[in-house]
Amino acid sequence: MTDYLDAVIVEHNPSQKKIDRAVIWLHGLGASGHDFEPVVPQLGLSDDMAVRFIFPHAPKRAVTVNGGMVMPAWYDILEMSLERKIDVAQIEASSKQIKDLVRREIEQGVAPEHIVIAGFSQGGAVAYHVALGYPERLAGLMTLSTYLATNDSIDYSTANKDMPILIEHGSHDPVVPIILGEQAKQLLSDKGYDVTYHTYPMAHQVCMPQIQNIGQWLNSILA
Repeated sequence: MTDYLDAVIVEHNPSQKKIDRAVIWLHGLGASGHDFEPVVPQLGLSDDMAVRFIFPHAPKRAVTVNGGMVMPAWYDILEMSLERKIDVAQIEASSKQIKDLVRREIEQGVAPEHIVIAGFSQGGAVAYHVALGYPERLAGLMTLSTYLATNDSIDYSTANKDMPILIEHGSHDPVVPIILGEQAKQLLSDKGYDVTYHTYPMAHQVCMPQIQNIGQWLNSILA
């Protein structure tokens, strides 16, 4: 029996039709699944769609760069250098837990091509690992204020070679410098992926114009 991550579930338009779209959205370091819960009503999603949002809670673990403090974390960060030395085994373990959530959605009747993988900051690094290596075609990948941490260990899936990717970053981000978002965009573009890249005059956060843009993107790829 699969031991699924606890998660916050928010459903858009559940009374209109059967839920047949899903977005699995991962929070950042030290946060929780409640972090992006308030965003759903602000996205302006189409009334023609019924979408389940799954916001999983990361397990609690010691984080080296925070003095070994135990907090919700998808993986340990060993160094805050620009290269971001991380615990790759933990990111792979977290990725497996997210893939279990994808499989649960499929079992509930949501086709994989109608499932979006999304993540903010540390959650975005896991989202990259999950979606780029997933063996079935997904609806899309959305990464916010994050970095591609595991390029060398991802088994890139040909099934998702044409998957739309949205990368968004704050131009004044002091936590994950914007150059890391640019590097991810360039690397994936060079590999032939369909990458849309936006920046906003903000720090390590989200803003309303960005939320509205995310909603438009979701309306487009989930239509």
